[in-house]
Amino acid sequence: MEVDFGLYDRCELCPRKCGARRSDGRAGLCGATATLRVARSALHFWEEPPISGTSGSGAIFFTGCPLRCVFCQNHEISQEGFGLEVTTERLAQMMLELMEKGANNINLVTPLHYAPHVRKAILEARKAGMDLPIVCNTSGYERAEVIRAMSDVVDIWLTDFKYSSDAVSGRLSAVPDYAERATEALREMLASLRRAGGRRLNRDGIMQRGIIVRHLVLPGHVDDSLAVLDRVWDVCGNEADLSVMNQYTPNAECRSRGGDLARSVTNDEYETVLDHADDLGFENLWWQQGGTVSESFVPAFDATGVRGPELEC
Repeated sequence: MEVDFGLYDRCELCPRKCGARRSDGRAGLCGATATLRVARSALHFWEEPPISGTSGSGAIFFTGCPLRCVFCQNHEISQEGFGLEVTTERLAQMMLELMEKGANNINLVTPLHYAPHVRKAILEARKAGMDLPIVCNTSGYERAEVIRAMSDVVDIWLTDFKYSSDAVSGRLSAVPDYAERATEALREMLASLRRAGGRRLNRDGIMQRGIIVRHLVLPGHVDDSLAVLDRVWDVCGNEADLSVMNQYTPNAECRSRGGDLARSVTNDEYETVLDHADDLGFENLWWQQGGTVSESFVPAFDATGVRGPELEC
């Protein structure tokens, strides 16, 4: 990808292709203008073991998101706009600071609606000596063309695959084409991984290159979860890790709506999905123990690490 900030003139970075004139200060459907905004930059210990390990992942949380998930736990930054304005130079410096803190990797959380900024910052950080793997932590709702353009600076794709049903994705995330777009994006991630030489861990079991596909099991939606796993297997087989999560926690919006999304996932629901993953043949499979239904997985979005060490209170 050419680092062309003109991409924000009529934005088509995500599958919505909303055409927002972000360069003129008009927010796209992701909620972002052409001004880069970051909500948090800190070590994060709640990712999958090959990402967090014991030292932590260097997570940078970006403001905005192309999806509008009714159950989102990060709504302060994904939908409500919390975050501080930063330059690409400051973003590159955050990466260097996280490396100095001992991070296993640089974990960019929902970054691709800022793809031109992010790519430039990665290249600047590399030039300044940052040599950690770059993790692109995404909702999965991405354009394959953007994945391809970013593939030379991303080492690990940590991607959601939320839905197989268009009806469900339209109702819960306001995107009726999620499954098709996520499948195209995942195919492109796999192609980039193959070009790079395939999955690789270091001697401590920390991923240096690879794909982890995450699926959050939703209460009352087991059939869709099974269909998601079928799609992921058809695209990747065992060339990708699979992470099946049971940490769904109903937020205030879901509790007020009632129905299945007002409750947690049952053990039977979760075990049914895990059994299907086993039946399909996934070898690199990550799952969660009981008791993970909690908002403790959500970090404090308080601009930690964003201003710079000399400005932190």
